[in-house]
Amino acid sequence: MSNWADLTNGKRIKHLRGSDLTQQGLADAAGVSLALVQKAEQDRGELSVGSLLRLASALKTDVAVILGQQTPRRGMSRDTRAALRRLSDAVHDSALGDWDGIEEPSTLAELSTAHDRVCATYWRGEYGELSELIAKVLLEGSVRYGQATGYERERLGSVLTSTYQFASSTAMLLGQRDLALSALTSARHLEENSGDALLVAVTESTLSWIHLRSAKVRQAVAVAERAASRIEPSFSKSPRPQLLMYGRLMIAAAVAASRRDDPVSADDYLSQAHAAAARLGRDEMLYGTHFGPTFANTEAVGIAVALGNHGKALKLAARTELPRSMPKLARNRYKLDVALAQCEAKLYDRAADTLIEVGRDAPEWVKHQALPGVIGKRLAKVSTARVRNISELIGVPLIA
Repeated sequence: MSNWADLTNGKRIKHLRGSDLTQQGLADAAGVSLALVQKAEQDRGELSVGSLLRLASALKTDVAVILGQQTPRRGMSRDTRAALRRLSDAVHDSALGDWDGIEEPSTLAELSTAHDRVCATYWRGEYGELSELIAKVLLEGSVRYGQATGYERERLGSVLTSTYQFASSTAMLLGQRDLALSALTSARHLEENSGDALLVAVTESTLSWIHLRSAKVRQAVAVAERAASRIEPSFSKSPRPQLLMYGRLMIAAAVAASRRDDPVSADDYLSQAHAAAARLGRDEMLYGTHFGPTFANTEAVGIAVALGNHGKALKLAARTELPRSMPKLARNRYKLDVALAQCEAKLYDRAADTLIEVGRDAPEWVKHQALPGVIGKRLAKVSTARVRNISELIGVPLIA
């Protein structure tokens, strides 16, 4: 695609409409005539502000995107754009106390159940359902929180904090860093009153990951290391939740250190994570984040790949078994690391098969990952035809 700003308004509208929405469908959704949509896409005549607003709303985007002032997220489907808009509205409206519900907000028990579904849906990568669940918990939970006292208020604070963390992680996965930081800011405001050190640690882990995705590697290491030092356990006495969160933070620090090509620090952090995992003895989940022997092993593979030790990565992968209980997104993120290592080892057919597995298992999530494109470019050096075939199979443009 050409530079977004260099396209005409009509070409931008046509691109945003995509193949999953007809011109008539857009006209119906926007409440305008078919003739107006046709003229708009052909750049015949000027669109009024009202028409622009209606078209932007129907396309689940902003007027600024149609006008070329902002660039849309590459590969984002119409449904995902709608989910992102819903997520953004929920984060900001809940922070501002703007809920227009008529009935009483859901009870603590109902919101807790919805939060559990948020966790499960996030790890499946189903953004439409996820955004609806997050919106419910944040909007109704914020109203209920304002009315609650004592234990109920404390529990609601934890539910809201965790849900804001999921909203932040989802926004970052979809390329919306500012929204991710806004959601995390709201989480921090709530966690201050929770008195839960482990809940604070989850927020810090999320912030470290945001810094890493934003190429702020030094900050990513510092945040994870600082948070880990606050909850550093005694391996013989500490409760399991503390071991889990400490190990998770050590992994965050190790991953970030590997991205700045610091193998000594990465190995040191990773050894601490393995120690915590060994003490736990099994994979567990807390506050929506998981850790244990499997997680430590799969992350060790990714760290080896980042440090350029592809042979080591493949040896580690050969000794790693993935349990059925492993969350879908964690499983597929690991497989992308394996596929990259396979490429570097010139195991191109195996790398292609691994990439196809990921694309078929998590079709929406994979569109928002950088590694498939990197892997695609490696494979294209051997066969561009094979890469184009993979692109068609998984619905992701891997090469231009």
